[in-house]
Amino acid sequence: MKTERLQVLIDAAQRDRLERTASARGVSVASLVRSAIDVVYPSTAAERAQAASAILAAPPIEAPSVSDLVRELDDLRGRRG
Repeated sequence: MKTERLQVLIDAAQRDRLERTASARGVSVASLVRSAIDVVYPSTAAERAQAASAILAAPPIEAPSVSDLVRELDDLRGRRG
């Protein structure tokens, strides 16, 4: 049960990013912020080590080359050429 309230002032662009991301993930903005805090500021070194272990234990994935990724980003940004 959450018992602590925190008020933070952010700008409109930050609020928009939070709302879009929360909507895309199907979670509340508050849940998204709590998750971000946990990721950026883990409570203990043990939790940080556990997270690193989980990442390192993940199976490898296929990834495009850096040049293909740059080309894809340029296409998305309209910088073809």
